[in-house]
Amino acid sequence: MAWFRRGGKDSSAASDGGREATSTRSEPSLAVDDEIPVQPVLEGVPEAERNRIARALEELGGAGVDVDDLSSLAAGLDDAFTGWESAPEGVREPHERIVERYALGIGEHLHRHTDLRWQVVTDAFGTDLAVAGGFRGDFVVVPSNLVAVRWLRRETGWVPGVVGHIVRCRNER
Repeated sequence: MAWFRRGGKDSSAASDGGREATSTRSEPSLAVDDEIPVQPVLEGVPEAERNRIARALEELGGAGVDVDDLSSLAAGLDDAFTGWESAPEGVREPHERIVERYALGIGEHLHRHTDLRWQVVTDAFGTDLAVAGGFRGDFVVVPSNLVAVRWLRRETGWVPGVVGHIVRCRNER
């Protein structure tokens, strides 16, 4: 899960396009000799993470994106990607901010429309903000990975199929 971590184990802040940003990823409370958890370990969402989600939702709403509507989320993300890709490099919004904003919007959509709930999840890959549910939290979606991987592959049009599939799977059980 930690492929796109913004801070290292010894880092409490990361540079974010010239402005200092506090790392929002929780670090696992594992010592070097501890066993890596086989099953995800779920923890509540700290206030800083809740505030981060709220800011992203506010920004999406300000851009006319309705997180309750997958078509709106999809169109917003696709438009953001297309605009970012066509803009000259010197004037682009950092892609990490766009990815995070839409990842948190997708996570919130899953939170509102399924049994998945926001959690801080630690597993063999690290610690990330995720939506999780099921027996002992064994169904975990890390929205930042969902969006970042597709951004890197320059994929558009994937949100309704992928996120819609997760919603259907979680609601048809």
